[in-house]
Amino acid sequence: MTENQVRGEMHGCIVCGKPYQLYIVLDVQGKFVDCKVMSAGGRVVPHPARPLVTCEKHSEEEVESAVKRVYGKQEEDED
Repeated sequence: MTENQVRGEMHGCIVCGKPYQLYIVLDVQGKFVDCKVMSAGGRVVPHPARPLVTCEKHSEEEVESAVKRVYGKQEEDED
């Protein structure tokens, strides 16, 4: 099997916890590739290793602060 897998998952907003339905794309080895928010009012938070979502109403500063609080400082992924 050489195709990516797509599955639906519920994830909470990284800032306030409001639930959103996501479609998650995983490669053959099960590594996160991409995601899309299917619920209204949500947006993807770019992250190289995991699916993250936030409400559209939250500012970039709120989102960045929440990501740092939960996951620590993010280092750039070198390919």
